[in-house]
Amino acid sequence: MKKIFSITFMLAGICVFSQQVESFETVLNDKISVRALELHDNKVWYSGTDSKFGFIDLKDSKNQKQIKLSETKLQFRTLGQDKTSFYAINIESPAKFFKIDKKDLKSQVVFTDTTKTAFYDALHFVNDKLAYTFSDADKDNLLKLAVYKNGKWGMFKNNIALNPGEAAFAASNTNISSTKNYMWIATGGKASRIVRLNFKNEKFEVFETPFIQGESSQGMYSVDFSDDQFGIAVGGDYTKQEANINNIATTHDGGQTWQIQASENNAGYMTCVKIKPGSKGKEIIAVGDRHISYSADFGKTWKKISDEKGLFVCQWIDYNRLVFAGNNRVMIMKLKF
Repeated sequence: MKKIFSITFMLAGICVFSQQVESFETVLNDKISVRALELHDNKVWYSGTDSKFGFIDLKDSKNQKQIKLSETKLQFRTLGQDKTSFYAINIESPAKFFKIDKKDLKSQVVFTDTTKTAFYDALHFVNDKLAYTFSDADKDNLLKLAVYKNGKWGMFKNNIALNPGEAAFAASNTNISSTKNYMWIATGGKASRIVRLNFKNEKFEVFETPFIQGESSQGMYSVDFSDDQFGIAVGGDYTKQEANINNIATTHDGGQTWQIQASENNAGYMTCVKIKPGSKGKEIIAVGDRHISYSADFGKTWKKISDEKGLFVCQWIDYNRLVFAGNNRVMIMKLKF
């Protein structure tokens, strides 16, 4: 879904909640908007605007490299990986699926979607041999997925009908999540629902949510699951970023039912949510254009731990470090528990 964000950066105060922010380190300053991150080989990999793709070494941030995947100024808001390659898809038509070799960073286009409505919001690798990517729908208004299987990309046919105005947000490459048995897709806009795919029988189910919805700017922007049962979704309304009603929800039954959390008691609009590895869903970080927030009780209560502005996406590096990216930079946050 095409959205425009106007962002201004500033660094403001930090408060304490179960831990404190020990340090921020800006590891990349560049005229770039980054919406997708991957970790590999002790490096942070990113894709962004102006066809840019690159890495920053976590051991030595001065060791970094950036290339352009195309001489055309493409915008990338997706990134995924298997054992040997990275994959990135530009937004807007024609949508080109780039494959980047991890050893020499040489790239090639391995699949192209030429439909006028092509706009890929997220790319998610379930494992090294299976990946899905979700696009805004075609004229038939059916759920539009491309699948990577047996080393090749192709369209994944289904009969899931979307509601009028139901799409998704290319905000942080995180409106798809998976576990061993399931994959979940969070939609947004005039309808905001959860689509669940059962890997065993390849059948889809669609579940309603109590999330804020009804306008094209509203709904779930990001979803994450710790196991087959517990998951969390965040979002809101990008045109009213301080609004904080019905913009966080959790599930304890694999997405079938959702419970609103911290309504009117959170920092507002969020574009990305990530469960801390090993916490089984108890500890969670979320980021929005105007804040970084933390929950230590399965998303029930939240505290803003930073007023850092203009960040879209985050990823846990380890127990106490996270990488954030957004408008004009990539940064590392270290937490002290």
